[in-house]
Amino acid sequence: MKTVPRWLSLAAVSLALFAALPAFAQTSFEGLDSSTQSKGKKKKKQRKTSASSKKRAKRGRAQPDNATVAASNKETAAPASAPASDVKQAVSAPAVEAPKAEAPKKPEPIPKPAATLTFDAVDLTGKSAERQRLDVAVQQFKQQQYELAALTAYELMRDPKLLALQLDAHYVLAKSLYRMGMYHSSLGEFSKILAKGPQTKFFKNGLEWLFFISHKTTNEAVILEEIAKYSNFEFPAQFRGEFRYLLARYHFVRGKALDAIDQRGEANKSFDQVKALILTVPKSDPFYARAKYLEGLAYFREDNAQTALESMKEVVRITRPNSSKSDVEAKLDKELRQLAFMQLARTHYGHRQNRNAIYYYGKVERGGTQWLESLFESAWANYRVAQYEQSLGNLITLAAPFFRDEYFPEALILKAVIYYENCRYREARSTLEDFERIYLPVHDQLETMTKRERDSSEYYQILSDIQKKIRTSAAKGNTDAILDKILRLALSDKDFKKTNDSILELESEVDSIGKRGDTFRYSDLAKTLLEGLKTERQALVKRGGIMAKGKLETELAELKRLLTNGLRIKFETTTKEKEFLEDQLRAGGRQEIVKKYRYSVAVSDEQLYWPYEGEYWRDELGTYQYTLTKGCAERQVASGSGG
Repeated sequence: MKTVPRWLSLAAVSLALFAALPAFAQTSFEGLDSSTQSKGKKKKKQRKTSASSKKRAKRGRAQPDNATVAASNKETAAPASAPASDVKQAVSAPAVEAPKAEAPKKPEPIPKPAATLTFDAVDLTGKSAERQRLDVAVQQFKQQQYELAALTAYELMRDPKLLALQLDAHYVLAKSLYRMGMYHSSLGEFSKILAKGPQTKFFKNGLEWLFFISHKTTNEAVILEEIAKYSNFEFPAQFRGEFRYLLARYHFVRGKALDAIDQRGEANKSFDQVKALILTVPKSDPFYARAKYLEGLAYFREDNAQTALESMKEVVRITRPNSSKSDVEAKLDKELRQLAFMQLARTHYGHRQNRNAIYYYGKVERGGTQWLESLFESAWANYRVAQYEQSLGNLITLAAPFFRDEYFPEALILKAVIYYENCRYREARSTLEDFERIYLPVHDQLETMTKRERDSSEYYQILSDIQKKIRTSAAKGNTDAILDKILRLALSDKDFKKTNDSILELESEVDSIGKRGDTFRYSDLAKTLLEGLKTERQALVKRGGIMAKGKLETELAELKRLLTNGLRIKFETTTKEKEFLEDQLRAGGRQEIVKKYRYSVAVSDEQLYWPYEGEYWRDELGTYQYTLTKGCAERQVASGSGG
């Protein structure tokens, strides 16, 4: 009797990478602002400014609207320094346009500002009062007083007398929020700027800032819909590869959603878009490997195994270790490479090429994020080719106390099937009893949660409450352990996990407002931002609830199937034992159901045989092989190696 692993469907081939893997970091992702300079050497600064402008022009950088504005009113072209731990792609930020000024006059000595002015680097001569107020916001931004800059810009936006400068102020506000680490709020403001149309002067830079924000949020999917709105516009050259990849991701996610509601025709159109967009990503682009991985998944969905395999092999070739790559790039390549090996193995397994599947499962790095999943799936492939010893060895690792919170219910069913096929009926029955003891309460809890009609947001709230309870609980009782399994079960859906991470990130951003200075947190701006964050959270909660409901209902159906299979195996085990007893009675007690196998514990020179006696050591995980010392009497030869 054989069962089919639950992961084999496309729905389980999660897009973990694309939300989980950040973009490559570059050392150019540093300091958007030049430091403030004193006004004591004004003429000298103007000469330096002219030289630096020429240098920027040679590098193709965007120039401020007014090239004669004092150096203290200019900005360099990149966002603030990314922390060393930031493993997302960092690219040069858009140049920031300074406010337009009147045509420059012949330079004259500039008197020192009055003692009452705080921002002594702001040149206020020859400017209107409105322009001076905007320059104050710009200077506050340059001096890294981002809260003050945001508040000043917000007040300018609300002043009906400053309609001509509202867009400039809005741009300062959006940038200030980004620098404050309020990425979702910043995204909301840049979205409003972009909505004003491509004819506005900050439209191009606003598009670039979408990418910077996607590199900072835990789930880059939050900007996919925003990017998709502007798919007909030409993006700057340095972002085109990333844009096409993200747009392909958007269509991939859309196609999966259409598949889920059986709109196959529309889903096919989305996946055709995926494949067409991937072809436009050049091989030299940093996003090429991820694009090819996405392409492989699209072809896998169509059951085009050969093309899917070629796409994944290309990913493996591109991500080979290379000493010229930075540590961050090497880490990202390694993670993508492991995912490609998993997909290569799954594709072969799906076409019953089990030994090829075993080969690729063996390529997955021990201890990596895909390792336990590879051991479980490899156990099925080994079972198919009757390599029971290796299959049971993998299951021993999965049963280690280090992984007791992991969710592999089907592992016990596989173990029972192997024992059954080797006439070890007592062990098979005992394993099935363990399965029922562990997972029947989970089944009952899932049934209770899903049988009542609930709003989608209620499903998320249930899981959120479990999450909070687990975080605050010092010790878990049996009921809490069951709920913990349900939460982990839901989080095993990568799309749901990323949505959950985004919700937690939003809540953290809301909390951060309460930790700001009184001037900011009690301001009208803070109230407006809180309303926006709460609205965004509600939308994500609804989306997460739909995902959670679908995942829990799917796993409930899967547990029902496994419990049914377990009962059938138990029935067949009992039937076989009855037949054996009848044969034994007819033979006068001389009939045997099992016999000792001939086996060897010999290992290679690179290995050491060490009998397993129930203890677990971390350095031994993944190396176990179970030696079948006895089995069906009619089987003449059986062999195994222990370790």
